[in-house]
Amino acid sequence: MPTFYEFFCGGGMARAGLEPEWRCLFANDVDPRKGAAYAANWGSDELCIADVASLRAADLPGSADLAWASFPCQDLSLAGAGAGLGGARSGAFWGFCSAMRALAGRGRAPRLIVLENVVGVLTSKGGADFAAICAALQGLGYRFGALTIDAAHFLPQSRPRVFIVAIRRVEPVPEWLFTHAPPSHHASAALRRAAAALPTGLDADWIWWGLPEPPRPNLRLADCLGDHPDELRWHSRHQTERLLAALSPASQRDVELARASGEPAIGALFRRTRPDGAGGVRVQAEARFDGLAGCLRTPGGGSSRQFLIEVVGEKTRTRLLSPREAARLMGLLDAYVLPLRATDAFHLIGDGVAAPVVRFLSRRLLLPLIGQAGECDWAPQALSA
Repeated sequence: MPTFYEFFCGGGMARAGLEPEWRCLFANDVDPRKGAAYAANWGSDELCIADVASLRAADLPGSADLAWASFPCQDLSLAGAGAGLGGARSGAFWGFCSAMRALAGRGRAPRLIVLENVVGVLTSKGGADFAAICAALQGLGYRFGALTIDAAHFLPQSRPRVFIVAIRRVEPVPEWLFTHAPPSHHASAALRRAAAALPTGLDADWIWWGLPEPPRPNLRLADCLGDHPDELRWHSRHQTERLLAALSPASQRDVELARASGEPAIGALFRRTRPDGAGGVRVQAEARFDGLAGCLRTPGGGSSRQFLIEVVGEKTRTRLLSPREAARLMGLLDAYVLPLRATDAFHLIGDGVAAPVVRFLSRRLLLPLIGQAGECDWAPQALSA
């Protein structure tokens, strides 16, 4: 069974997508609260709570086939302050690189590295941060490529993310696992621009990975909503009216259309801050009735919490999305143990990676890259020759 290290592990959502085909050798996070959630679901045998920059090769057992790193996104996010890889949080990437360098010095470099982050990583510092990541991987002895995958193909949540997949330069790459042109279904315009802008020398190690098209969505937001008592605390009429009053004109029209249809409709509602024209900001609410929730975020403020809006004829009501519902939107089963405090649960979920996306990437690319069966039904017949 192939093995993996999980850095910045949070609650182990990458592990949820990799297992049972992979076996975890080591998991690391700096946050004890997230570590407690990880231990509650996976046990503590492989878990190490420490700053990634403090890790030595001796702390990492065995020789893993894969190192997965969903490193912090706050300084790279389009909603962040733009500190980039020089920021205190996203800069933890360099500590991860140090750990990989230490392993390479012992002849134990993982065959594969996967980095996962927000799409802002492609444009941070005008593309310089993305180029720096690629240069770091090249310096560690890897070839690399990236994919943009939206969790909306697997779950009723709009959650586009970038996955940088790197393979040691000494490892063969089967021809049917790469393409000579950007794949239209896994290469956003931003990714194509970022790849085209890589400095000479870095582009020599660039690979366009040849994944098949993602599946068609088969879940809607309503399918992830529960009937537990703690998930049915609807707002008072006054609270709902305040939310509706903050809706953008386009969202107000969507609510009116839902009312006019005569059919019950349930949607997602979230708040954003917008310039008020006087040097300040105002809060504006957006609603969507397309069967998807907006991207789940950590609860850094009131505007980051998501709501549900239900329209049945002239009756409209709202409530907060519950932690369990948010977990379902990340592809976690109800058996997954969430922190007791809602704020801790939302921090855990908002920082996580959607498990079904990890599973798709694993079975369609990572396992075949290391010679495992995976799901290779799209490979040409000539592969066996």
